[in-house]
Amino acid sequence: MTRRRDRFHGVISGLGSTSGTRVVVGHWRASPYGAFSDAMVELPDGHRVLVAASSDVARFVAATYEFEEIRVEPLEVRVDGDRWRLRSSSLQLDWTVGRRTALGWLLRCIPRSIAQAPWWCSLTDVVARVVLTGVRTRGSAGNGRREWYGATDNRRVLAVTGAFDGRDLGALAPIDPPPAFGFSSTPRDPSSTEVVSTVEAGA
Repeated sequence: MTRRRDRFHGVISGLGSTSGTRVVVGHWRASPYGAFSDAMVELPDGHRVLVAASSDVARFVAATYEFEEIRVEPLEVRVDGDRWRLRSSSLQLDWTVGRRTALGWLLRCIPRSIAQAPWWCSLTDVVARVVLTGVRTRGSAGNGRREWYGATDNRRVLAVTGAFDGRDLGALAPIDPPPAFGFSSTPRDPSSTEVVSTVEAGA
């Protein structure tokens, strides 16, 4: 069997709330599916929901991560400086991104061509496991797939407001417990991470 590698260039935002709902937003500027955004929502009881704008994206993400529910509905993310806005039929979010973190400054020192390479992600995985609880930079993505996360920047999230299915999410809070969508979680402190995700699958 031949193996194919697809790359996704974008930003992953991990958001916690005082309601106990945790959200991971992927905003992808370039991918095999073009530019798109998606949201993974985990409710306080552990129920996991994927919100995607197209059936093609939903099928790909659902084959890579785990959910109890999949929703295909119009979804749009707009970025205005440090302010981010997501709107879909069931999820509305507004969040503000602040300064680069110490991790972000460290990541900026690494040449992008190296930072996004799978071999480098395999090396950084050892460090990520120790320094960032629950965070992995390589692992099995399900259905025989492998995935690598090459981070190139990290900024803290300062505030969030929003609602899911009409229920207010409350204020910003740590992402605790970590959401269980796949082999890797987001950092406990809400943040936005510039990343290149490489997914390898059989073809």
